[in-house]
Amino acid sequence: MQASASDEKHELILLSESPYDTPDPSKALQDPEGLAAIGGDLSSTRLIHLYSKGFFPWYSDPDPILWWHPEQRCILQPERFHTSKSLKKALKKGQWTFTVNQEFASVIGHCSALRIDKEGTWISNDIKTAYIKLNELGYAHSIEVWLDEKLVGGFYGVAMGNVFFGESMFSLQPNASKIALKTFCDLAKSCQIELIDCQVESDHLLSLGAELVPRSFFSTQLEALITRTKKNINLIEIGKNPHKQPI
Repeated sequence: MQASASDEKHELILLSESPYDTPDPSKALQDPEGLAAIGGDLSSTRLIHLYSKGFFPWYSDPDPILWWHPEQRCILQPERFHTSKSLKKALKKGQWTFTVNQEFASVIGHCSALRIDKEGTWISNDIKTAYIKLNELGYAHSIEVWLDEKLVGGFYGVAMGNVFFGESMFSLQPNASKIALKTFCDLAKSCQIELIDCQVESDHLLSLGAELVPRSFFSTQLEALITRTKKNINLIEIGKNPHKQPI
């Protein structure tokens, strides 16, 4: 169902009740750039389907759910992660360890709290509930970084096929989120993850090896890397180990 249109090519779509309703990415608005649809819900079925097509939700309460598919996409190929001299130095200084999926609720909670302190958060209670459910289903995952037995950094996102869709990261100690991402990139090959979606560019991500690619290229990559919306079994298996692993 069409809600409004900026011109014949670009239009904002109101999602139907069907969780498989799929907007046309090429018709996403140019202002705000990448906004493609409004409404729907955060059911696991809809989230899994729309992620597989390159869409992600990003909105603030009490606004309705907004779905995005940017014209320029920020991605990271795991093997291209850049480890700076300062990051190498930080890794040598502490007893860094990591876990996978041991503290998912804590990670998403930290991501939300840090953004409330800085600029307000889009990680609402509804978002938390939806992604915790995805984690329980085996689609959402968290990477946790520990320093001296304390949780100090990490991130969470959605994995399917050979793609990981990063959502948000946090750091309570300098370099902790960078170390979390480096650790994940090191694990990526064993998990058959070939592409990390970073969604929107930032200087932080670009300094770590991320790059911008056109929407058309990103969509083509998704078609090749997600032939079915299957869970990443290797990442799930790593997450079954409750013990902290050295970095």
